[in-house]
Amino acid sequence: MGAARKGGVESRHRKKSKVNTPAPQRAESHGEFTFRGMVIGVLITLAFTAANVYFGLKAGITFSTSIPAAVISMGILRAFKDATLQENNIVQTVASAAGTLSSIIFVLPGLVIVGWWTGFPFWMSFTVCAAGGILGVMYTIPLRRALVTDSDLPYPEGVACAEVLKVGAGQAENADIDAVETGSAGLKAVVVGALVSAAFYVVVQTQIFASDLVRYFHIGRTRAASGFDFSLSFALFAIGHLVGPAVGVAIFVGALIGWGWAVPHFLLTHAAGGSPAAAAQGAWDHYVRFVGAGAIGIAAVWTLAMLVKPVIKGLAGAMAASRVRRGGQGHLLPRTEQDIPIGTVGLISLACLVPVIWLLWHFSRISGLGADAWGLAIGGVIFVALMGFLVSTVCGYMAGLIGSSNSPLSGIGILVVVVFALLLVAGIRLGLPATAGRALVAFALFVTSVVFAVASIANNNLQDLKTGQLVDATPAKQQWALVVGVIAGALVIPPVLDLLNHAYGFLGTPGVNPARALPAPQAGLISALAQGVIQHNIDWSAITVGFGIGAFMIALDAGLGRAFKTVRLPPLAVGLGIYLPPSTTLMITVGALVGWWFNRSADAKPRGDAIKQLGVLLASGLIVGESLLGVIYAGVVVFSGRPEPIALVGKEFHAAAMWLGGVTFAAVVIVLYRWVGRLVRA
Repeated sequence: MGAARKGGVESRHRKKSKVNTPAPQRAESHGEFTFRGMVIGVLITLAFTAANVYFGLKAGITFSTSIPAAVISMGILRAFKDATLQENNIVQTVASAAGTLSSIIFVLPGLVIVGWWTGFPFWMSFTVCAAGGILGVMYTIPLRRALVTDSDLPYPEGVACAEVLKVGAGQAENADIDAVETGSAGLKAVVVGALVSAAFYVVVQTQIFASDLVRYFHIGRTRAASGFDFSLSFALFAIGHLVGPAVGVAIFVGALIGWGWAVPHFLLTHAAGGSPAAAAQGAWDHYVRFVGAGAIGIAAVWTLAMLVKPVIKGLAGAMAASRVRRGGQGHLLPRTEQDIPIGTVGLISLACLVPVIWLLWHFSRISGLGADAWGLAIGGVIFVALMGFLVSTVCGYMAGLIGSSNSPLSGIGILVVVVFALLLVAGIRLGLPATAGRALVAFALFVTSVVFAVASIANNNLQDLKTGQLVDATPAKQQWALVVGVIAGALVIPPVLDLLNHAYGFLGTPGVNPARALPAPQAGLISALAQGVIQHNIDWSAITVGFGIGAFMIALDAGLGRAFKTVRLPPLAVGLGIYLPPSTTLMITVGALVGWWFNRSADAKPRGDAIKQLGVLLASGLIVGESLLGVIYAGVVVFSGRPEPIALVGKEFHAAAMWLGGVTFAAVVIVLYRWVGRLVRA
């Protein structure tokens, strides 16, 4: 799939870069790295990081924040006469950390899920995020010229963000999109979407609107059961719009496998009782989730394996091109080719590893592994340093090839935790008592969290630098801006995680109510794999079934690609559809299909590109509004001590609430999409 997409996008990108890439110039004042830009960027980062943490734990997907951040920044900076295109770019660079560093939720909650932590200690969690994230920034700096300047990689999201920034500055080549993504229409779409989804979320919490349309039932007169659950969530609907029809349909296929076959199958083959809802949920929790985990694992590894050849080929060619550049004469380079000096990069990288080795030693000591603390710390920091650079290279290339949002980060987490767990088993497990198994699982997850922070930032950094190249930005200033964004994100992630843990909990955590818990699918999968390797206590039979389903989906996707070229069924998305609860998957599918219809309708109109861009911004606003309200409401739940602090009606109103909520949800969707069309024509 990556190679197929690369050809078309790459050829378009070559034409575009000949026009848009600025000519070399000497250093000059550009009003780029400003105090006001930093303040705006940090504030957007704090809000978007909190939203992304909540939504990632709920849906298993994070959303890209660069374009909505650029639109919001443009709306604010329009009030200043001296604002520049480059300053807007710095703001979105800072804020882009929200869409990347928040991916740490794919690993770090595993320490709570396995019962090792009961919360998220602030300084430990902050150091993991900050040190790993800054290391990710530093590791990608030496790769910029090879993978951005001297590369034909398409960087789809970086190019799109550059076009949005140019539109705001009145420099867009495509006059068909004029004024849409700017502070007038684009900002209005983001704000209205956020307000609508936030207001609907509040009404849902009063229970006047139901939170979902759900029904469970027995199949015939057997003990087999199944059901459906459409969550009335504008955020889930919007993520469906953003991921598109191929991913949306693939997720639905996974849901059909999980609830049309797997749940009834395991209920027939294993003793189960209780209501249809309790039986079906029990089968999904104890068996089907692990089938999904196997499918995700094999699909993620396959996706990475397919990228090995282009990664090696691309790096070899790009590095060869880089060697003929003006090596060792950085001071003669134009402003648009100046990075943070390599000596500074090395010092900062070493400085990041110092707190990491202390953190690993401290974690070992408090985990009961004191006798081996220094060995674990030294081995762990070497693993972080080497594996971190490897995943930075791979993630940077993958982001350039298929975009940072589509990059299979979960595959990186799976490989890292399995490799490190195997190293622990081979190097230290046999010499420890059996009771040390849980501590080693926790240590493996902790080290994986650091490497994952490196990978998540590397997955985004080169995308931002591509945007900068196209808007005449200074790479060094962008790199410092991303460091600022990493620190801001690292400050907000631990308290938000702690808040959500206390308000809802994570699925699979001992003692947590599964009806209210956030799914945290990747964290659950990665922690299960760590336990399986180190403690040998995982249901490998269900995972093996998942391997088979994943392998079949890989073959099916390849066959579809050969037969129809543009018709695909991404196997990783199918695995997510099996693993995630239907309350998440079904509404994502609805959003994907409605988004597909919206884009097809837009293509038939005179300003179709503008309409589709506004649809993306509207979807971004829908996600941000509900997600931020979810975080705020979690605080209300925790501080009030009540699970439903603003409920106005009781359970006897639930039937009416489903009708009210469902009809209102559908009506609002129709009104919003019609409004977007009118907004473009205005």
